[in-house]
Amino acid sequence: MSRKFTGVIPPVVTPLTADGALDLPGLDDVVEHLISGGMHGLFVLGSTGEVAYLTDAQRDEVLSRVVAKTAGRVPVIAGAIDTTTARVIEQAKRAQALGADAVVATCPFYAINSADEIADHFRAIAAAIDVPLFVYDIPVRVNGVKLDHQMLVDLGKEGVVAGVKDSSGNDVAFRRLVAANEAAGHPLSLLTGHECVVDGMLLLGADGVVPGYANVDPRRYTDLWEAAQAEDWTAARRIQDEICEGFEIVFVAKGRSGDAAGVGAFKTAMQALGIIESNTMAFPVQALGGEVADKIKQIVADANIGTFA
Repeated sequence: MSRKFTGVIPPVVTPLTADGALDLPGLDDVVEHLISGGMHGLFVLGSTGEVAYLTDAQRDEVLSRVVAKTAGRVPVIAGAIDTTTARVIEQAKRAQALGADAVVATCPFYAINSADEIADHFRAIAAAIDVPLFVYDIPVRVNGVKLDHQMLVDLGKEGVVAGVKDSSGNDVAFRRLVAANEAAGHPLSLLTGHECVVDGMLLLGADGVVPGYANVDPRRYTDLWEAAQAEDWTAARRIQDEICEGFEIVFVAKGRSGDAAGVGAFKTAMQALGIIESNTMAFPVQALGGEVADKIKQIVADANIGTFA
């Protein structure tokens, strides 16, 4: 298991201008904010980056810009998110050509495939690229499919898959994956997508974390990681509790889509902190405003995150 893909690797927010265009200078600022906050890598074109709403040309622009701005300081992992194997392979090849250090792919969606077909899906993607492949286990986005932990470990033993980004929310399944991975000699780098139980996931054996909220408060995640590496679990829990106080922003919006309530809250908080200029979301998702935005800004102020604008 390569130590290159461990630590805190946040899914990078994609800032947009008020009229919905890519805000590339703003993306530069986000990258600098994350790297200066101690992040160990960057995951571009994930759910937090609104990848599903971006055209292929926009995806290429985002990845190219992040690779250029990062300039080799940390690894850049790129999402190759599409419905079926052939389409994912096209995305993955472009990501590699644009400088991604690794590629992340889900199982097929909209298409309905068996477990054996899903395994072959990942084998085909890995065979088509020369950079490591990570599996993105996120049932809510892929017809509810939860990937089997033994299949993932077997793919790791084959050398097909370098790691797993687990956003299933199924902590029992993740613990089983950690145990099976350890029994197999640790072929996989296991990254948890948790935001508020990172201390527990690191304690049970996660190799790293991919928290969307790190776009807002990267430094606390760095501190949490360092406390966990030192096995100071009392400090880790204290920092995690502080993170959770700020993470309350995602529960403010009621009756909105998951993207609006979650990523929309991150963008609203980042705007309040002066990291990005606009909290615009990709169409048709509407940005958070009014009392909801005011409450998010107050939570951010109370959480003492950086310099509140």
